[in-house]
This record gives sequence, structure tokens and C-alpha cells, in this order.
Amino acid sequence: MLRMFSLLLLLVISGYSHAQTESTTATALEPLLQQLPKTKLRQMDPLVKQIADVKHAKTRTILQVMLDGELYYVKANKQLVKAQKAQDRLYTLTPIMSDETLAAVKKSKISKVKTNNRLRSTLRSLIAKIDLTDDDKSIRLQAVQQLLNSPTKESTSTISELIDSEQDEEVRELMSVTMALQQLQDGVHSEKLEALIQLDDSLEPTVKNTIIELLTKLPETELTAEQQTLKLALNKALEGIESQASFYGFIENVFFGLSLGSVLLLAAIGLAITFGVMGVINMAHGEMIMLGAYTTYVIQIAFPSIIEYSLLIAIPAAFLVSGLVGILIERGVIRFLKGRPLETLLATFGISLILQQLVRTVFSPLNRQVISPEWMSGSWQINPIFSLTYNRLYIILFSIMVFVSLLLILKKTSLGLHVRAVSQNRDMARALSVKSDWVDAITFGLGSGIAGIAGVVLSQLTNVGPNLGQAYIIDSFLVVVFGGVGNLWGTLVAAMSLGLTNKFLEPVTGSVLANIIVLVGLVLFIQKRPKGLFPQKGRSAD
Repeated sequence: MLRMFSLLLLLVISGYSHAQTESTTATALEPLLQQLPKTKLRQMDPLVKQIADVKHAKTRTILQVMLDGELYYVKANKQLVKAQKAQDRLYTLTPIMSDETLAAVKKSKISKVKTNNRLRSTLRSLIAKIDLTDDDKSIRLQAVQQLLNSPTKESTSTISELIDSEQDEEVRELMSVTMALQQLQDGVHSEKLEALIQLDDSLEPTVKNTIIELLTKLPETELTAEQQTLKLALNKALEGIESQASFYGFIENVFFGLSLGSVLLLAAIGLAITFGVMGVINMAHGEMIMLGAYTTYVIQIAFPSIIEYSLLIAIPAAFLVSGLVGILIERGVIRFLKGRPLETLLATFGISLILQQLVRTVFSPLNRQVISPEWMSGSWQINPIFSLTYNRLYIILFSIMVFVSLLLILKKTSLGLHVRAVSQNRDMARALSVKSDWVDAITFGLGSGIAGIAGVVLSQLTNVGPNLGQAYIIDSFLVVVFGGVGNLWGTLVAAMSLGLTNKFLEPVTGSVLANIIVLVGLVLFIQKRPKGLFPQKGRSAD
């Protein structure tokens, strides 16, 4: 009880102290603001510097309004206001020290606090200094970034005053780059060479652009000794920057290749199971993906207040919906067509058309957009030219989790044992009392359920529509055949290989030609190894 009373007392004292501080700074700020209407332009510099030194919540806002040219005063009582144009040539007024709105007036009733280029430069430096001393790291980073894009002697002077007291390494490093860039632009020859040594590993786009600009300004012939030295140093720094950019470009291609491979893995892994166990060419597999995507859309429509958790709900829901539809297809159609691959292919193709038309009837042919939750939005900025988008990063991690889970199911459970037995020798499994018909149904449902999960993933990368699954069915079959029918590790290697190959070919050949090259390569590979990278083992494989 005593501890709670002490905490309450501390909060009251803290709030009272904060209120007292605000009151004191307001008392110090208001007399300075009252001088603005009557101060001449040439005497404005020292006054705005005094205003900037007052630690008040409104200080930065006042300076920004003045910089934007919106700081006025009412002629009748000299009250400072923020004035903005409204309709009928009227101006809406907001007192600079409060958020209330005054009645709109004509321009003749107010007068502008004048500024010029010199004063605006001072205001920018003062605002930057306020931002650079803010407690929020993101605000400090943004302030330094703005100064980096247009460094001046005033901004460099401000940074040099604050860099030693800056505690965050990232902000301090960007400050150093800004100072070096200004030195490169305006310094003497020795200072430029020194700045280039510091900037040769910087990946800030402004640094590269500045180096290129300085190179273009140098004459092509009849260079002085200093110009030759400077040109060599500039070229060396540019080569170092471009070398790093090439490296991160390679890493970026690997990342996007793995993300594409992860999508192919989720789309194909269910097909690999059903194809490997039952030998069924399921042309409706793409529609299982589509059903999973529409399940995600329906959940977001049904529960709009829990968008942040919609994907977590959609994953098991999509698995159940697509899995149950898969079991119905197997029990209702496929089990009657065993041993007749052509009829099975035609039947599943017909089912795919029926499911597409059913979706068009229920949801219309128009594409639907699934909202990404906030935790999947944005990107992880590693450096100025390289970032990893969170949605693709989560997809890679999620696909690995699904792969490992499925691997454990097939290796560690009785269902997995029965599935492996049926896939390797169906007759022997039946002789050992394994109910192969139910293994087929559960396997088909499991493969379809995983395809539904792939639909949840695809809903975060593209719009949801009736033809969504058709775009991935061919790629899924290619992955299964390339990796080896019924082999999960083969499916993993094949999916990632195709994803990486596509992403490295696309910048050179274009997306269409890249797909053609991959397809031709697969045809040639299958000519040499018709059973894929990891051929199935067992008597039935022969």
C-alpha cells in the first residue's frame, strides 16, 4: 500500500514539474514572439536564434511556419497567427501558441512576417538543430538525411557541434558522411582527398551522385597535377561504391529468388505428395491454391476488426477448406479412375473449370485485394541501397516451417509411415493391412490443404482472382518433375533452383524469355535424367 502511494505521489510531482517547466518556457517564449511583428528584416537573425534556444513544444512549429511563409500577425492587436488561404479570398487563422481556429478574415486585416533567402537558410539550420537534438532516433536520422541531400556550411557547422554528443552509432555515422560530403564539395584539394577516403565505402546515393557530378566537371584533357590526383581518387571511390552496389544487387537477387522459390515450394509440395503416392496428375491443384486465397479474403471481410490476426486465422482455415474439398474430389471422382491416368487428367481439368466458375458466380470475376497486416508491411533497411521486404522474408521463413512440419509428419508419424509404404509398394502395403484407399484420401486432402496454405501466401503478393491457381499449376508440375516425383527434398531443391534461376535471368533477358530458357533447360535435363534430381526408390519406382 505504501509503495502504491509513493508511486502515485511521484507521478503527481512529475506531472506538476512538467507543467511548471511548460509554463516557464512559455513565459520566456512569448516576449520574443511579440517582437517579431515590429523587428526589421535585417535584425531578424538574432531574434529567431533566441526563439530557437527556448525549449518549448511549439518552438519548432513556429520556425517551420515562418519558413513556409505562413506566419502572419493581425494588424489590430499584433497577434501572431498561422494564415492559410480559404475560399472567397479569405484566410483562416490559427493562433501560433494554440490550436484553436479564429474567424476567417480578408488579407487586408493581416500582415506577413517577412523573410528572405538568408533568413530562410538560418531557419533551416535552426530547425535541423532542433531535430538533431530530438530524443527520437528516427527524427534525428531524418534530419541528417535531409542535410545530406543538400549539405551547406551552416548545416555542417551544426552537425560538428552535435556529433560528439550523439550516442547512436547509425546517426553519428551519417553525420560524418554529411560533413565529409560538404568537405568534398567545398573544401580545398587536400580536404577533398581526405573526404574521398572517408566516403569510398559509403552507399548513400547522394555520395555517388556527387562523385559523378564532380567527375563530369573536370576537363577531359590538359589536367593539372591536382586535377589528375583528384580524378584518380574520385574514380577509385566510385569503383569501390559500385563494387559494393554490385554485391548487394547479387544478394538482392538471391533474396527475391528464394522468395519466388518459397512460393513455388508451397504450391508444388502438396502436388509432389499426391503425385508420388497416387500417381494422379491433378489439374485442379491450382484451384486448391485459389480456394485458400479466397478463404483469406472471406476471413478479412467477415472479421474486419482483426486484420492484424487475419492471416494467422486464415492459415488453418485455408488448410481445412482446401483439404476437405480435396478429400471430396478424391472420394467422389478420383478413386473411381485409378489406373486410368488420361481419364483422371481430364476429370480433374473439368473439376478445375467447375471450381473457377463457382468462384466467379459467388465472388464475381473481378480480382479481390487482401489487406496485408501491419507486421507484414514495410521493409528491413540494412543499408541505403539494400532492404528486405517483410512480407517476402516471412514467406521464406513460413515455407521452411511448412516443409519441416510436413517432413516430420512423413518421417515420425504412423500416417507418414503408411504414406511412404503405399508410395513405394502399394500391393505389399495392402498385404500388411494398410488401408490404401484411406491413405489416398488423406494424402490427397493433405496435399490440397498445403495448396490452400500456398493461396494464403499468394494473397499477400498478388490480387485474388478466379485464375490465380492457373498461373502456378504449370510451374508446380515443373518443380515436381525436376526434383523427382514424391521426394520432398527434391521439391525443395527444385523450387529454390527455379526461383533463383528466374530472378537472375530476368534482368538480362526479360521475364518471358527467362521462362522460356528455364523450360528448355528442364526439357534437356529430363532427357538425361527422366526421374529428376532425386528419383523415387522402391519396387514401384521401376
